[in-house]
Amino acid sequence: MQIIKNKNIFFGITGVVIALALGATIVLGLRLGIDFTGGTLIEFNCDECTKVSLDTSLSVQDLGEYSLRSSGSEGFILRTKALDGIQREGVLAMLGQQGAVIGNFSEVGPTIGEELKSKALWAMGLVMLAIVLFIAFAFRPAIVKTEESREGIITVTRDSHGVSSWIFGIVAIIALIHDVLVPIGIFALMGYFLGAEVGVLFVMALLAILGYSVNDTIVVFDRVREHLKDNAENGMQGEDFGDTVGKALSETITRSINTSLTTLFVLLALYFVGPAVTQNFALTLIAGVIAGTYSSIFLASPLLVVIKKWKE
Repeated sequence: MQIIKNKNIFFGITGVVIALALGATIVLGLRLGIDFTGGTLIEFNCDECTKVSLDTSLSVQDLGEYSLRSSGSEGFILRTKALDGIQREGVLAMLGQQGAVIGNFSEVGPTIGEELKSKALWAMGLVMLAIVLFIAFAFRPAIVKTEESREGIITVTRDSHGVSSWIFGIVAIIALIHDVLVPIGIFALMGYFLGAEVGVLFVMALLAILGYSVNDTIVVFDRVREHLKDNAENGMQGEDFGDTVGKALSETITRSINTSLTTLFVLLALYFVGPAVTQNFALTLIAGVIAGTYSSIFLASPLLVVIKKWKE
């Protein structure tokens, strides 16, 4: 397949994308939202308020990114950045006009923000470790045959068909790092030029990307393994590994693209029609789905060929 033959071109494109994303993240950094930096927490009850009416009133308060969610039948929880005196008076006056009764008004300090950052990094690290272990287990060599000698010794023969299950796992993780770096780099640029902030929803989107992207990669890898097994059973072990991977890609590329397109249609609808609070969440997923589709086709599969030949 042409993708495998022109793998160096795609490696070059991937290298440029990763360098730009990593550079933007290191140089510009992410603009952290209230979930990480702390801010103001307001709990209140309001009989006549609706989330829509509150969002409309809050949008003119110049609070930046905020979080408003329902709490009970008539309760609401508002989280904003740290408010100065004028902003605090404006929010309280607006809530008073809405007939709200303030139950709690407090400042959430940076200690909670540091805890959230630490937990977010731990969560992503554990997800990647779990993916490697799962792939290594799922792609472990199958039992080819069991033989018993005259002495009663049973010999179990396993055959990896020339590709260790750990190679599949390592390649999948490299692809996932690419898939996560792309939306992180995009939000580093958006934070610098547009003031976009990242919060817990951003972390949730990254975790969703990890699960979604590895699915596409595993589909291709599973087809590669099936072809290796068929080659071994049919006496075709001499087939070039690049050709084997190319066949697997040809059989799965349409499925991967169609699946990603249907997901993108939903995410685009969420971004353009959904509430403002979910726009960054949808945008993160859009970037991750595109990056994941690219990596499973143009990065993971060619990289599998390169590592396999390097190990020989």
